[in-house]
Amino acid sequence: MSAAAEEVVTEAPAVEAVPKRAMTLGYGTSLVVLAALVIIPLLVKNFIIFQMTMLLIYGLAVLALNILTGGSGQFSLGQSAFYAVGAYTSAILMEHVGMNYALTLPIAGVICFGFGFLFGQPALRLSGVYLALATFALATAMPQLLKLGYFEHWTGGVQGLVVTKPDAPFGLPMSQDMWLYYFTLAITIAIYVTSVNLLRSRSGRAFMAIRDNEIAASAMGVDVALYKTLAFGVSAGITGVAGGLGAIAVQFVAPDGYTIQLAISLFLGMVVGGVGWLPGSIVGSAFIIFVPNIAEGISKGLSGAVFGVLLFLVIFLVPHGARQVAIVAQQLAAKLKKN
Repeated sequence: MSAAAEEVVTEAPAVEAVPKRAMTLGYGTSLVVLAALVIIPLLVKNFIIFQMTMLLIYGLAVLALNILTGGSGQFSLGQSAFYAVGAYTSAILMEHVGMNYALTLPIAGVICFGFGFLFGQPALRLSGVYLALATFALATAMPQLLKLGYFEHWTGGVQGLVVTKPDAPFGLPMSQDMWLYYFTLAITIAIYVTSVNLLRSRSGRAFMAIRDNEIAASAMGVDVALYKTLAFGVSAGITGVAGGLGAIAVQFVAPDGYTIQLAISLFLGMVVGGVGWLPGSIVGSAFIIFVPNIAEGISKGLSGAVFGVLLFLVIFLVPHGARQVAIVAQQLAAKLKKN
């Protein structure tokens, strides 16, 4: 093997590997978090319930990006495009076709899976910053495509579409916001468990082999082209479901709601939560939802600057995101248990 080839094979992976056991929370911690998510909405007002619903929805979108980047090592700044496709799919099916809101979500997921899989085909020739630029172009173009007159009858053009928020079924004594929260929580748990099992499966091992070293993965018999496009499709499909839930929760879809700023926010949430650490998706989602409000509360005129300072502090103190905090906490708990 030539010296140049040896250098390529021994090159450090673009995304730091995450041990299998580190991908999830412990059983006891998971039950505590789940109990908190179930109980808190019973104690707060509808506006807080709405914010928690959006926390779960953005958490799903960040988790989808985590599968793509943390799982297969592919960088994307185009998640807002898949989120928009999912949102508009659910909105159009509900308002123009009269379909039940729950049935629109798997359709949105399938359409976005196909969209992501097809986009992954030409993206096979790109990697690193070039792939990020290609997905950046997709996210930039999507709002303009949604404004085209050809689709205005369905999308509402610049005006957007108003979506009807569903009532609780079977006459359950709860508000629309509370029902939608628990509905979203159930879907989030199902997708989270499925994602964990996916990354622990043979396909997940193939994803991580490609992430760690693409040449070595190919030498071991991994179909690199298939699994890279599959990772794009899975990530886009989950993001599409999140977009559909977002459209139902917000009750409105419009092109300007799915700009590149959303894509950057989701990428930021993944980094803050910890790349490759799935529970960190909720932590990253909480950061992009609540920290801007905190920054505005500190200074309305300089909220952007305050947000930047807070982000810098987080990245400086915990460069590996919430995953690093969780690892330190586990080590301290282990030491206390020994003592």
